[in-house]
Amino acid sequence: MSRKPAGPLRRGWTTGACATAATKAAFAALLTGRFPDPVEITLPKGERPSFPLARTDLKPDVATAGIVKDAGDDPDVTHGALILAEVCFGQPGSGVRFRAGEGVGTVTKPGLALAVGEAAINPAPRRMMREVVEELARAHGRRPDVEITIAVPGGAEMAKQTWNGRLGILGGLSILGTTGIVHPYSCSAWIASIHRGIDVARANGLMHVAACTGSTSEAGIRRLYQLPDIAIIDMGDFAGGMLKYLRRHPVPRVTIAGGFAKIAKLAAGAGDLHSGRSQVDNRLLAQALAELGATAEQLEAARHANTANEVLATAQAAGLPLADRIAEQARGVARAMSADRLAIEIAIFDREGALAGRAPFGNS
Repeated sequence: MSRKPAGPLRRGWTTGACATAATKAAFAALLTGRFPDPVEITLPKGERPSFPLARTDLKPDVATAGIVKDAGDDPDVTHGALILAEVCFGQPGSGVRFRAGEGVGTVTKPGLALAVGEAAINPAPRRMMREVVEELARAHGRRPDVEITIAVPGGAEMAKQTWNGRLGILGGLSILGTTGIVHPYSCSAWIASIHRGIDVARANGLMHVAACTGSTSEAGIRRLYQLPDIAIIDMGDFAGGMLKYLRRHPVPRVTIAGGFAKIAKLAAGAGDLHSGRSQVDNRLLAQALAELGATAEQLEAARHANTANEVLATAQAAGLPLADRIAEQARGVARAMSADRLAIEIAIFDREGALAGRAPFGNS
């Protein structure tokens, strides 16, 4: 996650809200011959934003409208993307049907809220689009039998920066959003991605997943285990959120992998490992060193060290297995967070990606 700017932050709109507005404009044009511009929609919590149209195209049997997504001050990969909705009439009685156009993915693995083979347009945006179609159809005495194709030009390339490939969503982006609003630098989207990753792993019968704090620990885990992509969970700083979800939706074996400082925070009981929301407890590190037989000089240096990695370097130079001890403590905390429903392993990697410490499965 990029650095949060100072000062008040501007909200934005989800891809689902943009797709809904584009759908409303396109269907209105199909019914009346005119595109409403700007087009107003009602979000699930009652807010009524208006969206200017960036593209329109009307033919006798099909209408297309496009809206440029504004994510506000959030570092959203789809900020500035063109969200297109193509609407045409369907067969009588067919209802509202959704299709994936250019840059929108297709579900290929079980475990998500959509069936395999469906366009990756999430349930909440589908509901919003269905509601605007039904409202317009009623107003014009028509049946809401339409086919909606959502496209995001360039979406396949954007999707490479998302979890979609690991979740089995291929060919492009997902159309997302439960409220229609993007809150800048919100943690909710990341945590939701962790949950969906666990859902997919469970639905595909995986017995072992690995949750990593970043790319270095992920690379280390891939050297330790030959796990499929859907078994690798990009946990980031949200160890607590992941473990609480696993408490209700368990996987038999979970490896938690991260750098020494992150795992030291978990060992101290922190569920959020972000530097702005938790800090390394040097006293805990010094206590662990004392239990390992460190000298008074080493303990004093640990208490006043600037970074956790400085303490680790001191321990390694003295031949003291501090990383193993911290991994053991972190495993105990993780077990408590998951209500002992999982077999948990902790792996600590240094900045070069080498395994620095480990609390393996099966040890108390």
